Amino acid sequence: MSDSHPPSPSLSNSRQPEPLQFAYWVPNVSGGLVVSDIEQRTDWSYEYNRHLAVLAENNGFSYALSQVRYMASYGAAYQHESTSFSLALLLATQRLKVIAAVHPGLWHPAVLAKLIATADHLSGGRAAVNVVSGWFKGEFTALGEPWLEHDERYRRAEEFIRVLRASWTTDDAQFAGDFYRLRGFDLKPKPLSGPDRPHPEIFQGGNSTAARAMAGRVSDWYFSNGKDFDGVSEQVAEVGAAAAAHGRRVRFGLNGFLIARDTEAEARETLREIVAKANPDAVRGFRDAVRQAGSSTPDGKGMWADSSFEDLVQYNDGFRSKLIGTPEQIAERLVGYRARGVDLALLGFLHYHEEVEYFGTHVLPIVRALEADADRGAGVPEPATH
Repeated sequence: MSDSHPPSPSLSNSRQPEPLQFAYWVPNVSGGLVVSDIEQRTDWSYEYNRHLAVLAENNGFSYALSQVRYMASYGAAYQHESTSFSLALLLATQRLKVIAAVHPGLWHPAVLAKLIATADHLSGGRAAVNVVSGWFKGEFTALGEPWLEHDERYRRAEEFIRVLRASWTTDDAQFAGDFYRLRGFDLKPKPLSGPDRPHPEIFQGGNSTAARAMAGRVSDWYFSNGKDFDGVSEQVAEVGAAAAAHGRRVRFGLNGFLIARDTEAEARETLREIVAKANPDAVRGFRDAVRQAGSSTPDGKGMWADSSFEDLVQYNDGFRSKLIGTPEQIAERLVGYRARGVDLALLGFLHYHEEVEYFGTHVLPIVRALEADADRGAGVPEPATH
């Protein structure tokens, strides 16, 4: 099946879709968002990121995701810790929701629940977490922590989320699991809550069978690595069915590396240069490390299980989403993803300041116009297959 085919009716959401939301990867880690020696006018400093956060919330972004790294790896020599950096960005902005990525096994979830509750009060209810089950074995072993088999990492992550939610929503919380225990933990104050947000939002990534099933049981949001239309439809259907079996709905986020230029030729030349200047040692090192993820699963299905060298130059398969071209081409493709059940596009850029502003000025207005046309029944042109 071509990735330009319209969505199957069985996979389309029966509800009226909401406007597509946008998030960006916070460059709190050095090296930018591609493992390449191409110039990247992106900086990991707080001053750069503070300016970027304000720029992003004024150019259509609802969320920012702070990366979690504790030590150098694969082109990322330096890194700021995700929860403290996220709080700093929350305090520098007025509307932006900031998602701190965290590792089960390196935090006790109830201690994290307390930190996030405080951040939530300080920011007026804009704190969120992304629970990362872990792919970088070297961090765990360097810290003297056990490295679990793939599906065990997801079992621990599910308990982690259940403890977070119990801590945030119940008094004298009790939990008895294989990895965590609560015996009357009473967190006060609780985070801010409302009808559409009973507690800080819980995001989760992973493409594996274990990750999809876990998302259906416990997560609010499911992040996917970059995917084409067919790959998105398959994941939305499976995660949606897993959630429905538990009387839940999980919203879907898709990773994509966006290269918007005035002409398609310019955008494609930028992609060509990124790949041509890839750092082969770093890409191969990353490839070897992520074998702890998808290809280590019992069924061989998961993150990076079938990623090529070119895919891994953008370390969450961002090129696969094909958000590369003119503003019109990219907008059509984004609205095509929305029609297939994507609620949030998680974007990376080469030169953040310039390209986030270009997105808000040139791409986002076309997205909103196409969404309005689609919601009126006018339809959306099918993006050309690249």
